[in-house]
Amino acid sequence: MRLSRPARGILAGITALTLLVIYLPLMVVFVNSFSTSKSLTWPPPGLTLEWWGKAFRSEGALNAVLTSVQIAIVATAVSLLLGTLISFALQRFEFFGRDAVSLLVILPIALPGIITGIALNNAFRTILGIQLSIVTVIVAHATFCIVTVFNNVIARLRRLGTNLEDASADLGAGIWTTFRLVSFPQLRSALLAGALLAFALSFDEIIVTTFTASAGVKTLPLWILDNLFRPNQAPVVNVIAVVLVLVSIVPIYIAQRLAGAEKITR
Repeated sequence: MRLSRPARGILAGITALTLLVIYLPLMVVFVNSFSTSKSLTWPPPGLTLEWWGKAFRSEGALNAVLTSVQIAIVATAVSLLLGTLISFALQRFEFFGRDAVSLLVILPIALPGIITGIALNNAFRTILGIQLSIVTVIVAHATFCIVTVFNNVIARLRRLGTNLEDASADLGAGIWTTFRLVSFPQLRSALLAGALLAFALSFDEIIVTTFTASAGVKTLPLWILDNLFRPNQAPVVNVIAVVLVLVSIVPIYIAQRLAGAEKITR
């Protein structure tokens, strides 16, 4: 489709304005992380690296980072296992209610986080009688991280078809051998992309975490929220926020590159 020059100019202007609205606040946070001011002021009166040093020496921030990484890794591992199994079940087998199950699997990522958080909090504390802990946070994160793995894997399975798997079965290979030697090599990039996206989602999640974490569990987003308005902590929070953005960008970028490389090879 070809657009006229005025139409291209309008489209470019709208795109630039949209990107500006999205990324200008992030640039303000980045610049404020070097500000000499101890409060959130703009423009910064001067620039310094003092807050970066304090941030990386902050025991609370470092512990929060470690907690977030631990939760994200375990939630991602659970999501990889369950998301892959569900993808195979829904794509490779016919059964009553398959479309309904598919909808229920995808639904958690479409629901508002506060609804998911309240529902899980009630389920853990009221129905199951389980005390909130790091385990409940992992389970909560896995509920929506599964969706990213599921979407990546089932999309790949739809493109691959069943010819190679059927040929493997015809040659006498069992289910596990077929998965290990035929299915898994073709799914590796989709699994990696899904895992990276799941890790990024879990690492910076705050709403569901607020409802499912005990007082002793402090993830990095929760630490930022708790310290944002404390005296002299605003610059350190800005530094941690910048680090959080960078950590979130890396897996998403890698996942996007994997998806692009897969399209090129096909």
